[in-house]
Amino acid sequence: MNLYDLFIKPYEAYDTVQILMEATATVFGILSVYFSIKKNIWVYPTGITSTLIYVYILFDFGLLGDCMINVYYTVMSIYGWILWYRSSGDHIHVQVSWASRKEWAHGILLFALSIILVTGVYYYKPYIDNGFSMQSTSLGLYHLDWGNWLDVVTTSVFLVGMWFMAKRRIENWIFWIIGDFICIPMMIYKGLGITSVQYLVFTVMAILGYAAWKKSLKKN
Repeated sequence: MNLYDLFIKPYEAYDTVQILMEATATVFGILSVYFSIKKNIWVYPTGITSTLIYVYILFDFGLLGDCMINVYYTVMSIYGWILWYRSSGDHIHVQVSWASRKEWAHGILLFALSIILVTGVYYYKPYIDNGFSMQSTSLGLYHLDWGNWLDVVTTSVFLVGMWFMAKRRIENWIFWIIGDFICIPMMIYKGLGITSVQYLVFTVMAILGYAAWKKSLKKN
């Protein structure tokens, strides 16, 4: 399989608006990570813009299960935005620190609960994707391929990363690095070449973000 098959061919069936929307969501996603590295509260409005665009794209494609997961991301981003706003003296920048053992325990519990929740969404995905109709629909996990199971894992990884980021903990970058790296081949498999490039950029930026937050903590 060549680069044309990976990044160009899947878009032959898309119209110009769909391609522009995915590109726009990618730009806002990259901006969100940039603001996160800078510990700037604009990480959230830019991130929410990106996830909302993906909600529309996935809904338009009839991928309602994936669409609901992005709604989940959006809600978590709103939660993080509120916490950052309350914790920043100038309502723009925040201070960061390492997570405590108790927060790690909460993070592990959150990961487990997210696995259960997202697996539940996929269990009902045939019903959801059929317009919430049980006609000619069979519930279960039989329809999941390796890409879907990776999606379950990465969604849970990202949720914990979002939670640690909302708490302004340096460990959030570890989860972003792991999740972003896994998403590169997964998005190519789903035919979202632009988004796969976005996750490659995210992986590099997350490594830089981890280094920047550690350096910032040492200075403080």
